Amino acid sequence: MEDKELNEYSERLASLRKDGVNLISSLRQENAAAKRNKLLSAEAREKIIADNNAKIEQAKAVAEKNKAEIAETVKAAVARNNQISKAEIAKVNAEQNEVIAKLKTDYAAEIAKIDSDTLSRKKGIVASYAGKTSQKDNEDCKEDLRVAEYEHKSALFDAKNKFNSAVDAAKAVKNQAYVDYVQKNRSLRNGKTNFREDMVLSFQNYVNKFKMSKFLLDNGLYIAILVFFIVCIVLAPLSGAGNLLSLPNIFTILEQSSVRMFYALGVAGLILLAGTDLSVGRMVAMGAVITGLILHPGQNIVTFFGAGPWDFTALPTIVRLGLALVLSIVLCVVFSAFAGVFSAKLKIHPFISTLATQLIIYGLLFFGTSGTPVGSIDADVKDMIGGRWVIGALNGELITFPKLIIPAIIAIFVAWFIWNKTTFGKNMYAVGGNAEAASVSGISVFWVTMGVFIMAGIFYGCGAFLEAFKANASAGTGQGYELDAIAACVVGGISFNGGIGKISGAVIGVIIFTSLTYCLTFLGIDTNLQFVFKGLIIIAAVALDSVKYLKRK
Repeated sequence: MEDKELNEYSERLASLRKDGVNLISSLRQENAAAKRNKLLSAEAREKIIADNNAKIEQAKAVAEKNKAEIAETVKAAVARNNQISKAEIAKVNAEQNEVIAKLKTDYAAEIAKIDSDTLSRKKGIVASYAGKTSQKDNEDCKEDLRVAEYEHKSALFDAKNKFNSAVDAAKAVKNQAYVDYVQKNRSLRNGKTNFREDMVLSFQNYVNKFKMSKFLLDNGLYIAILVFFIVCIVLAPLSGAGNLLSLPNIFTILEQSSVRMFYALGVAGLILLAGTDLSVGRMVAMGAVITGLILHPGQNIVTFFGAGPWDFTALPTIVRLGLALVLSIVLCVVFSAFAGVFSAKLKIHPFISTLATQLIIYGLLFFGTSGTPVGSIDADVKDMIGGRWVIGALNGELITFPKLIIPAIIAIFVAWFIWNKTTFGKNMYAVGGNAEAASVSGISVFWVTMGVFIMAGIFYGCGAFLEAFKANASAGTGQGYELDAIAACVVGGISFNGGIGKISGAVIGVIIFTSLTYCLTFLGIDTNLQFVFKGLIIIAAVALDSVKYLKRK
């Protein structure tokens, strides 16, 4: 789309920016390239940067001088582009809507013709065998009819694919018209985006690429869970249980989710590598027992392999906290890395290596402590880390904010940063997607795998430390936590097939599972029956993941 007035604006802006903002950008890029250039001597590099910096100062003066004129020209140019693009987009949409309407008519006619031709063919086959009663003739007739039906389905399939491709092409033309408009405005603004344009563009992309089948495949489980929660919210007052969607209940769900978030964040990395971890619960018990021993007020009643009991109250509180956290992390990392070596070096599936680790920790804990709970931790320390801040009163009810939510938020941010902003995170996706291809491309599959196991151990150690602030720790603490963590990740869209998933998925999965348990408990549903609901959700999530994986193949 050419417009003389708009072209004049573009040329004017290019002229105004040439010796100003554009030159500044170019010179800064030259400086960055000079800093990276190992072939340049220090003196040559410094000279280039000094010369460029001097030119940048001159360019800044030009940019400041032209700033007002550029702003006015941009405003006028964008207004002109908006005016002519609106008409152009409407024209393209109308043309492509006509194309789509014709495609639908032609497709319906083609389907009718395929059905008619197949019906005629089948009648012809039946007629050709009329009067023939031998077994061979009957089998030949059935075979011919099967071939006709197979070719009928193939023709329908081809017609549908052809129709969908043509419709998608028409939608792409419509979408491109708006993309061209947005890109032109961005170029007029010298690369600056506009929030409204970006939002409309995102919506346009979504609408043009939307397919109901894919939407239901991706979100069907979440829709079903949402409906379940709505039903629970409606039933709660009717059953006399009270208002489920109250602020105290929401904070309680988030508090219960907080510690479990660490376990899901840890196991998520292993699932991303197409693995799993069955040792999470035992890791939790180990770290919680260690934390309980160190933070217990007074002398412990627990001995470990005959050693003890101990009394750590002589140490400053901050030292006891640090010692408990560090020991919990170190022990979890040691056992997690132990399992990781076998998976990374000997290619043993994490299911087996972590199962072995689970049994080892379980035996050591129960034998070492005789299964004796370590008791509660110091009340002041417990309130410092696992207590609540009083916010105020709402409708006569005291509102408190759980402190455990804060470390969970920090953990989520750290995990998100590692997954999305580091080379290690990118390598995790590469190894999970195709370990052989990742190895060929120069990625150390061994060290990436070990890194994921070690990272998981760190998250488990932090979570186990915080677990001790919730209940009295013993060798049986954390029983079944690994299943909840794995299920939360799968429900959150982290694929067992590897290489697919996001930290946000693990977070959502944990909150969904915790909310599910809380809702059922709030409604007075038997604890044993709650496992049925969890099981149904897990099998549905894995089934949908498998279907999506098969479709990608």
